[in-house]
Formats: sequence, structure tokens, C-alpha cells
Amino acid sequence: MTSELQPIERVSPADEPPILALNNEHAAELSWLEPERLSFLIGEAFYTRRIGALEAFILCFDQDADYDSPNFLWFRERYPRFVYVDRVVVAAAARGRGHARRLYEDLFEQARRAGHTMVTCEVNADPPNPASDAFHAALGFAEVGDAVIHGGKKSVRYWAKPIAA
Repeated sequence: MTSELQPIERVSPADEPPILALNNEHAAELSWLEPERLSFLIGEAFYTRRIGALEAFILCFDQDADYDSPNFLWFRERYPRFVYVDRVVVAAAARGRGHARRLYEDLFEQARRAGHTMVTCEVNADPPNPASDAFHAALGFAEVGDAVIHGGKKSVRYWAKPIAA
């Protein structure tokens, strides 16, 4: 393991195949994506970044995105302006290096620069994800709601973090 920090870089079209593979390795926590859907989502995204040779990635939308996720729509119905973290994944071999925290910190800065004052996300309640709950709480997120989605197959908790403009 190197002590040198890998750069945070914008996602490019060449990154889509490895992003798709990493996403689909974690489809139970996220959702399965087909290549065309991933390309569409990246085109709609407010913020997409990766670390290294895809050690981690993050995909986020603002309130203006053309996105039909029930979680994104929950926030859109309640908040006029926000950035929604749709997915953040760290490859198993790269865990414990602070990649997720670095991606979130960079997101907070980009959101501030764009005039946003809130970053939102959801965390699975059933199946539970206590590590993600603890991570988001440590970053300053607070629970703002919950829902049962996908015909009762999944329940989630919604989180929000205010950021200074």
C-alpha cells in the first residue's frame, strides 16, 4: 500500500467499463446497471469522480437531473436545491485508505462552488448498513426521513448535510 494519495479525477468515457464492473459487483447495495444506463446517468450527473485506476468512484446529481430513482425523487419533492449522492463505491482492495471521505470532501467543495447548501443521500435500512450509517454521521449528515421502496423489497433512510455556501 502506498502512502501517496491517488488523485481525484473526472470520469471520462474510457472509465465507464470499469465503473460498470465495480458498480455491478455491489448491485445489492446500489442497483444493477447496464452500459447504456450508466452512460445516461453520467451524462445527467452534477459530479462524477474516480480515484486511481478505479479504486473508487462517486456519482451525484443535482435537483435538475433527469433521473427517476425513487430516492432522488424523494429529495426533489422536499428540497428545491440539493446535490444527491446516488452511489459511491470503493473497491475491496482499496478500502481503509480514506477514498470515500476524500470523494465526499471534494464533492462538498464542488457543491459549495456551485452555490448548493445541501448534500443528500440514502442508506439502506433493510438490509441494514451500519458502517455506512456511522460513516455518514461522522461526516455531519443527519437523518431526515425514510421510505420503503421497490414494492416493499427495500427500506432506506434519507440523510442530509448542510454545507456553507
